[in-house]
Amino acid sequence: MRKLTMILLAAATVLMTTLTAFAQAPDHAAEPANMSYKGYVAIAAGIGFAIAVFGGAMGQSRIGAAACEGAARNPGAAPKIQVMMILGLALIESLVLFALLVVFAVVARV
Repeated sequence: MRKLTMILLAAATVLMTTLTAFAQAPDHAAEPANMSYKGYVAIAAGIGFAIAVFGGAMGQSRIGAAACEGAARNPGAAPKIQVMMILGLALIESLVLFALLVVFAVVARV
């Protein structure tokens, strides 16, 4: 019974907050018809950057896990493994920063 009450309260809260979106009439005269895609470009750029960040985080976590496993198996090679791990992490992070620059370029052009 408690779960049902919480679900109903959450649904009521969501429905009450959407009322403010419909309270004002849309102002179509303020924006030209050919400029209506700006918001979609910003949202698409944000989603694309989120995907790039997610991929970079997954790659970095796998590199870290593999480096820990390699150092645990062969402690004598730990310094070489650490150098290669840092190089790989830097390259992955540079790709994520490049994606951020692309997002800024796309949003600035619109």
